[in-house]
Amino acid sequence: MSSSSSFSPFKDQRAVALLLAATLTTMANAAISPALPGLEARFADHPQAALLTRFLVPAPSVAVVLIAGWSGVLADRVGKRILLLGGVILFAIAGSLGTVLDSLEAILASRLALGVAVALIMTAQTALIGDYFQDEARSRLLGLQISARNIGGLVSITLAGFLALLSPMHVFAIHGLALLILPLLWTAIREPKPAETPTAIPGATVDTAPAPDGLGLGLWSMAALQMLTVICFFTMPTQVPFFVASHGVTNTAVIGGVMGALTLAGALAATRYATLKPRYGHTGLFTIGFGLMGSGMLTLALAPNLGVIFVGATLVGLGFATVSPNFNEIALKSAPANRRGRAAGVMTTSVFLGQIVSPLLTLPLVQATGYRGTFITLATVLLICAAVALVRHSLRKPIANRI
Repeated sequence: MSSSSSFSPFKDQRAVALLLAATLTTMANAAISPALPGLEARFADHPQAALLTRFLVPAPSVAVVLIAGWSGVLADRVGKRILLLGGVILFAIAGSLGTVLDSLEAILASRLALGVAVALIMTAQTALIGDYFQDEARSRLLGLQISARNIGGLVSITLAGFLALLSPMHVFAIHGLALLILPLLWTAIREPKPAETPTAIPGATVDTAPAPDGLGLGLWSMAALQMLTVICFFTMPTQVPFFVASHGVTNTAVIGGVMGALTLAGALAATRYATLKPRYGHTGLFTIGFGLMGSGMLTLALAPNLGVIFVGATLVGLGFATVSPNFNEIALKSAPANRRGRAAGVMTTSVFLGQIVSPLLTLPLVQATGYRGTFITLATVLLICAAVALVRHSLRKPIANRI
């Protein structure tokens, strides 16, 4: 065990390897976002070009929803290390295929294969954090996990914005960067033994009581709330590029910059999770995070120019990164050690199910009410969530204590 003052994630090869793996998960969906208008124009003759190009972003989510639950079972039975390594290799291959494919259907198929890789990576990576670390060390890693995802998204979206200036097909090559982290994963990650004690904080209470069988109600409630949150958040990569274009801005680098502001804000906010959680608790952070997301959506709805759009995107990114670590921490606490892979699979499924549902709900909403009406609707939902969390926080009945 190591103390809170001495534990440094960046001096632990396991932590560094797992955080690098986390950078891939946002890359899978958001990297092609700046190229969406270009892809739609390239395949303009396709009768379903508008829908299919937007669906390319959440397409990996379909495979994740189908695979993540089974990958959780495999992680518990076969091992998390082999799932993580196999997922990274598949990620690089399937993700890069889009550079040489010449039809929307073929690209869509490659994106589905990419989703299988993401399911393996996310499930194994989150479960390994639960296996290797506990207490404050785990909180730090879960916060940094969100930061890593946002940094991965920031780098990939920024690169994609410039690559899309050359050709919208070039953005798919970004996924090949996954091969760079494979050597570290191979050497640093070892399958945890059943009796292995995770890294903790000295003096912290470790629960050694026999774990219950199955998955608790707390996990399922967190999965449902996380799905709702992702439905709202995923409007950003799927609709905001077109929203920015509606303001007369068609430069893909600028569109990438808006998405970059979103992810950078999230990366910075998530690093403070381990510091803020002891002060505000889970419900307090839900109040703050949902409040920021709702305020950001309102800002987008009322945005008169590009500068205000950047502000709105930043607020949404700050809020999403504030609530996101809560979901996995509560889920990992609610699951017994021998079901941790399954718990990670459930939470992974909820994220990507939300990504699938998001464009199916928001595209008709945009067509019916416009971008302003869509953002106002989402802001209302998020601010209601913030109000409910505030009531629970004021009653001093944190969600974590109900698990």
